[in-house]
Parts: sequence; structure tokens; C-alpha cells
Amino acid sequence: MDLRKLKTLIDLVSDSNVSELEITEAEGKVRIVKSMGVTSPVVMQPAVPVVAPAPVAAPPAPVVEAAPVTEAATGHAVKSPMVGTFYRSSSPGSAPFIQIGSVVKEGDTLCIIEAMKILNEIESDKSGTVTQILCENGQAVEYGQPLFIVE
Repeated sequence: MDLRKLKTLIDLVSDSNVSELEITEAEGKVRIVKSMGVTSPVVMQPAVPVVAPAPVAAPPAPVVEAAPVTEAATGHAVKSPMVGTFYRSSSPGSAPFIQIGSVVKEGDTLCIIEAMKILNEIESDKSGTVTQILCENGQAVEYGQPLFIVE
């Protein structure tokens, strides 16, 4: 299981009412336990026993900094409500939902963020004109990361 997937699972457990999550896949088993508002270390166990079976603690997931809003940016930053993959359009061949200069109303779809194989439409929380698009199509985004600037 890759670190990106582990980080997503840890974030989902820490942001939810779930206190424990266990997933078994071909390459091993992952168990995440939340205690007192803090997620405990992830322990991976190999699916096939090795010569000396022992649980191995996964290395901490790398912290990805949110893309900084440029100093010239004035206006409202529309932020990502979740961890996932950013997409500007509903399918690879279709036109993007918005472009720089697009006029949007509150509730208009701006992009899609895929999280755990679920496509989530992200809507504008402010009416105005899109002045900046801060993410690339297919880029991984973090919770709270600015996606667009709307003035």
C-alpha cells in the first residue's frame, strides 16, 4: 500500500467519528486506531508470513504543503474540503468546468476532487470572477489547500 493511500486513510479516520479502521489487501493488512483525537501509528502486517514475522511501523507520511496563494492574489480563496485528486473537468475529453475569467455564482461547480474512488463536485462558495486556478489537472490536493481565487 503506498504512502499516499495511507495518508488519505489516516486523514479520513482523524476527520470522522470512526475510531478504528482495518483494511486487508493482497500486500498486507493496515489497522488505524484513533484515540483521544489523535491517530495512532499505522501498523502493516505482511499477508504471507516471513521468516521472522513482526509488525513493521509504516514511516510517517510526507507532509505536503498547500500551494501558497501568490502575494498579488486578492480575493476569496476557494479551498479544498478534502484530500484527493483535483480534476478540472468531468471526463478527460470534456471541457473544463471553468476558465480564468469565468463568472461564477455561489453553488456553481468549479471542479471535481476524487477521493477513495468517489468523484466529489466542488461548488463555489462565493459569486464572482475566477482570477486564478491554483492547481493542475490530476494534481493531489490536501484539505484546506486553495484551489481557486474568486473576486
